Amino acid sequence: MLSFLLRLRARAQSLFRLSEAHTMLVWAVVVGVLGAFATVAFRHAIDAFQWALSGRSGSFVAMAQALPWTVRWWLPAAGGLIAGFFLIVARRSADKQANSDYMEAITIGDGVVPIWHSVWRSVSSLFTIGFGGSIGREGPMVQLAALAGSVVGRCVHFDPARLRLLVACGAAAGITSAYSAPIAGAFFVTEIVFGSIAMENFGPMLVSSVVANIVMREFSGYKPPYEMPVFPAVAGPEVLLFVALGLLCGAVAPQFLHLIESSRARFRRLPVPLPVRLALGGVIVGIISVWVPEVWGNGYSVVNSILHSPWTWSALLVVLACKIVATAATVGSGAVGGVFTPTLFVGATLGSLFGLLVHGWWPHGTSGAFAYAIVGMGAFLAGATQAPLMAILMIFEMTLSYQVVLPLMLSCVVAYFVARAINKTSMYEVTLRRHADEQERTRLRASQVRELVKPADTVVRLDASVQDMARVFLEYPVKYLYVTDDAGLFRGVVALKDITSDLLEKRDTSSRTAADYLQPQFAVLTPEMPIGTALQHFLAFQGERLPVVASTAAPTLVGAVYKTTLLDAYRRMNPAI
Repeated sequence: MLSFLLRLRARAQSLFRLSEAHTMLVWAVVVGVLGAFATVAFRHAIDAFQWALSGRSGSFVAMAQALPWTVRWWLPAAGGLIAGFFLIVARRSADKQANSDYMEAITIGDGVVPIWHSVWRSVSSLFTIGFGGSIGREGPMVQLAALAGSVVGRCVHFDPARLRLLVACGAAAGITSAYSAPIAGAFFVTEIVFGSIAMENFGPMLVSSVVANIVMREFSGYKPPYEMPVFPAVAGPEVLLFVALGLLCGAVAPQFLHLIESSRARFRRLPVPLPVRLALGGVIVGIISVWVPEVWGNGYSVVNSILHSPWTWSALLVVLACKIVATAATVGSGAVGGVFTPTLFVGATLGSLFGLLVHGWWPHGTSGAFAYAIVGMGAFLAGATQAPLMAILMIFEMTLSYQVVLPLMLSCVVAYFVARAINKTSMYEVTLRRHADEQERTRLRASQVRELVKPADTVVRLDASVQDMARVFLEYPVKYLYVTDDAGLFRGVVALKDITSDLLEKRDTSSRTAADYLQPQFAVLTPEMPIGTALQHFLAFQGERLPVVASTAAPTLVGAVYKTTLLDAYRRMNPAI
């Protein structure tokens, strides 16, 4: 198989005279197909679990309702216990040199996604989801699709840069296969993982997403996860209500993420093995499902019901609270899965509650609650992921309605800025890391030389003898000594080559001092000098460090700045270098 792929790659390039960019598009097609098949395989595995446990497949809520309560309460716990053992196997098979998460493999890794580690984690997720855990199935689907891209790239010996891009194509194909949204699938990886849109990356990912969507539609019985109703036309003052919905979602999204993170911290502190932790999370879900079976699964069927059926505000409130607790328990216990779909669930329920409220207040001027549920899905997703463009495109692709664009854009953008103002948090660690890097670069651009100053240890007075200077040169591997007068003012430097020249020529240096070797014309930095200006001084200087004086008018020596320190700060300011 490996030799076939290599021959295919070489022959295609020579026959069609493909450039490297064209070749990536071809491989993006291959990864799109494999990503779709990986997603389908995982879906069928879940269906098999449902048939084995209840004799039916489809909605987990319907499965829970068909089971007696005496089974319903312990089944998620059993799934969590088994899933925990598979997670232990996954950890033992992990390669310490590889990045187990596809996002890390793309952003900070070399594109290598470990095979067995990903497989065992997906099997663990399969038991959690198949036994009713309140978690999304998109996580393992995207991981397996990304793994397909990594395996293909390694088989054809791609370099790390192209291998990372191929993994990104697989991830985009996985998102598309899960939600039937090819443009949003490509933007998911572009906006969240890469953090910027560059055509050399976005093009192959879009091709992979489109191919995956086409392949998924060829399977019988396939349908998008959400059946969106026709969105009504929104105009006039009602637009302001969608802005208010964005404010609400932006305020609640960080609290939802904080709850999940707190749940993780509490479960980690429990002095019990990992399988027991996952089982405890399953017990919480099972007990809640005795009264509210809607907490089982990722919530597709419940969201579709909210979009198409009338719900009372009390029923929505109960389902929302129970689903949040169940998701926090499942994810917090350490189960493998996605939070993306539960986020859409919370957004739809919150939006529907808001719609019922404003419709009761203004019945003749507002749309139905389902319209606010649709927009709430996008707004809450934008606040939770810190990716408003992806959220807008995903809901637009799901509805295929231009009427939704205006209220959706307003709500998503408002939710994004409100969530960032409250707390710069995201459900994805890579987004948090990128925000931290952006903050550091902003700080460095405004920083000055004073933040990089270190003590100048190689300082001598004007009357220092050659013996004294030679002792300092032997102690410190430097080319220049800094010379100050009795008042501490910087007067110039003494070069190592001048001292060694006299010593090698055996000239009489007994009466010579630093003043005799002084080079007064020497570049200096000042504390208020910007880092970029300091770098320009270093470009015209061959040494490792430069002296820093208080000011050019009163050149009191305050320390030195090293070239390595300055370049490190400059690289952090400009990561593309």
